[in-house]
Amino acid sequence: MEMTVTYDKYYLTENLFGKPYSELIYFFSKYPKKGKVLDLGCGQGRDAIPLARLGYSVTGIDNSKVGIKQMNLIADNENLGLTGKVVDIFEFDNFAEYDFILLDSMFHFTKNDKKKETDFIKRIISKIKKESLLIFCIQDTGKKVKILNETIDFENKMKRLIDQKFEYIFEDSETGHKSITDYRMVVVEKLNH
Repeated sequence: MEMTVTYDKYYLTENLFGKPYSELIYFFSKYPKKGKVLDLGCGQGRDAIPLARLGYSVTGIDNSKVGIKQMNLIADNENLGLTGKVVDIFEFDNFAEYDFILLDSMFHFTKNDKKKETDFIKRIISKIKKESLLIFCIQDTGKKVKILNETIDFENKMKRLIDQKFEYIFEDSETGHKSITDYRMVVVEKLNH
């Protein structure tokens, strides 16, 4: 619950995390089939809003009431196919309804969270339908990508479509602070049910 309060406070700053990754938006803009996207941990809609603008039907899930309210306001104002819901992502279970599951910066695989996070990924893989895509954006630091890949390959049900390295540059316009982080975008497709 403490995390929810923290993000509600942070999200008082609009567009807290800046623009979406251009690599992610490029992938979705070039993907031949539009469909239903589930953005887990959508925050203020950094990814969900531009994906809805591309014509995808997007459901954003986050436990921050402030972030969801901001995202829904933009969706309503622009008449987008986007719905935000305040839900704990780890409690959500209706994955089979979606063609794309997006997990942007959701996993850190710290000692205390590793089992919960890897079990969650395995549960998503077991519930999504054939040909659904899982899209991960994850910091390419430490053993995070290795743990992610081992988790994805656990039952050999997924085919890799993309494994792309990129740099994320974050600039805070108020303070002038700038940071560069190595990231990885991994896109996998479910082979069988």
